[in-house]
Amino acid sequence: MKAVITGASSGIGRDIARSLISRGWEVILVARRADRLLELKKELGNKAKCVRCDVSHLDECKKLHEVLQKEDIEMLVNCAGFGICGFFAETSMEKELEMIDTNIRAVHVLTKLFLQDFMLKDKGYILNVASVAGFFSGPLMATYYATKNYVVSLTGAVYEELKRKGSKVQISALCPGPVDTEFNSVANVSFSTKPADSKTVAEQAIDGLMAGKLYIIPTVKIKCLKFVKRLLPDKLITHFCYTFQKKKR
Repeated sequence: MKAVITGASSGIGRDIARSLISRGWEVILVARRADRLLELKKELGNKAKCVRCDVSHLDECKKLHEVLQKEDIEMLVNCAGFGICGFFAETSMEKELEMIDTNIRAVHVLTKLFLQDFMLKDKGYILNVASVAGFFSGPLMATYYATKNYVVSLTGAVYEELKRKGSKVQISALCPGPVDTEFNSVANVSFSTKPADSKTVAEQAIDGLMAGKLYIIPTVKIKCLKFVKRLLPDKLITHFCYTFQKKKR
């Protein structure tokens, strides 16, 4: 059994790789930072391979799929992604477009290409790493929240399509709240609540994927947050999101 993991050089992606190795999988580690990949491969041993790839570039996404078609891939984990914080009118458009390419286009392209392969074999798993942000609008992180909305929506739609076709292919979206990774340092924010442990989130992600869950939401607190959204007006929820994000700056 082989899994491809983008964004494998740190955080949740790295811990998902560790979890899969412990479960007997082989992993193909994908990221931009070759030094980090080689360091992780050294830890994981000969069941891990490294592929340096910048998934923010469309041609590299397509090339990644092409190169890996000779491998018998049974799982795709789309974990590469990042965020930035600030007023939408003031944040860097170039950085936001790079974020859209990474958080949306790469997920879209790789999900479609590997899904087509998996459907031909009528087996396989796809885990798209989204966020609880995917269920909300996020002032001060407007573009990031919007990218995760896309991932949540896409995953939900494909899940239903697979169900209608009677396919054995499984797709899930991991939707955590704050996790103890490099994300906040990249986004230039700080945690306003205690973050979840990345290793624990990774284990829950794989367990949820194997169990056929559509949305995998670690921790009771985050599950409650999603439930509360059903009870309050959207404007009020967005106001609360602004207050939450402002505390992180």
